Amino acid sequence: MANDNIENRRVLKLNETITSNTTGCTVQRSCVDERLTGQCIQYHNDQWFEFTPAAAGRYFVNIGGQRCRDVRGVQLVVLSGQPCQPATYQVLSCTSLGTQDDVFVALENLQAGQPYLLDVDGYLKDFCQFTLQVSGRAVGVPAVPPPASLAGALPGTSRVVQVAWALPDSLAGAPRCRVLRREQHEFRSAERHRVPVTRNSYGGRPAAYAVADTLPRPGYYLYQVVADAAPNGLATPVLLKQFWVAYSQLNPLLGPLPTEPHLELPLGKYPRRASLSVLVTDAVSGRVLLNKQLVNQPNAPKMGWVDISQWQAAGVRKVAVEIVCHPLRGRFSTDRLLFDVPPVAAP
Repeated sequence: MANDNIENRRVLKLNETITSNTTGCTVQRSCVDERLTGQCIQYHNDQWFEFTPAAAGRYFVNIGGQRCRDVRGVQLVVLSGQPCQPATYQVLSCTSLGTQDDVFVALENLQAGQPYLLDVDGYLKDFCQFTLQVSGRAVGVPAVPPPASLAGALPGTSRVVQVAWALPDSLAGAPRCRVLRREQHEFRSAERHRVPVTRNSYGGRPAAYAVADTLPRPGYYLYQVVADAAPNGLATPVLLKQFWVAYSQLNPLLGPLPTEPHLELPLGKYPRRASLSVLVTDAVSGRVLLNKQLVNQPNAPKMGWVDISQWQAAGVRKVAVEIVCHPLRGRFSTDRLLFDVPPVAAP
C-alpha cells in the first residue's frame, strides 16, 4: 500500500471518498507512540492520511463499507503535530470499536490551514477494506463504544423486547429514529425499526416512543436507538440509547446472570468438544492474569464467564485475550481479542 509509510501519506480532499485496505501494511514504530493513546489502540498494520481544512470548524471522519478478514473492523487515531515526530503529537481522537457498522467520528475546532494526520489500523490485527471520507456532514452512526460489561444486560424469558426512548426538545427537528440490533457475536448492526417523529393533535412533537422487537433465538443482543439528522445537514445523527438484552427461554442458554462483575468470552463460536487454550493478559503490562484449558460445551455458557473483580481492584483497564482452538477435526485456529475492564462501581 502506497501510504503504508507516513512520508507517503495520502492527502484527503474535503468530501472525497476513498477506498483503502490495511492488508500488507506494517508499522513504523518510530512514528507512533502507544503511550499517547493509552489503551485505545495497538498498532499492527496502520496506514496514514492527511487532511488540511480550508476553513476552521467542525468536521467528521466517515468510515464505511468495511470488509474485514476477521470481522473486527478498523480503528482510527487523529493527530496534530509533525509527521513521525511523536513528541510533537497531540491526540484529537482515538476510536477503537470492534464493529463493521458505518460510523463517524466528530472532530471539533479544527484550524484552517493546519494539517492533521489520520492513522487507520485493523482492530486487533484485523485486515480490512474500508471507505474513508472527511466531510462537514456526518454519515452513519456515532462511534460510541457499547457498554463494556454484559453484567448489566436486561434478562428476559420472552422473545419480545420493548424498546422505549425519549426524544429531547433539542432533537425535535429529527425526521425519524432508527432502532438497530446486533447479536453479541455479530459485528454489524441491522436496522430493525424506523419510527417517524410525528406531531400530536396540538402541533407539538411527542417526546416518548416505543416499539416491540422479536428476537430470533437465545443470546445477548445490543440495541441502539439513533435519531437521524435533519435533511438540512446542520445537525448530526445522535445515539439516544443503547443497552444489552439477555434472552433465554425453552433452552436456558444464559442461565442466571452473575452478581459479580464479569466478562463473557465468546466460546459459542467454537465447535463442540474442541480443546480451548485461554490466555488473558494485562493489555498494557503484558502480565498474565489467567491461563486455563477448556473443552468447549455449548450448553454450558457459564464456562465463558470470567470474574474481573480482582483485576478491577488492581487497576487493570483493558485485557488481551488469546483463544487457541483445537477442534476434534481440522486445523487449529487462534483468535486475539481485546476487552475493556470497567472501573469499580461507586458505592
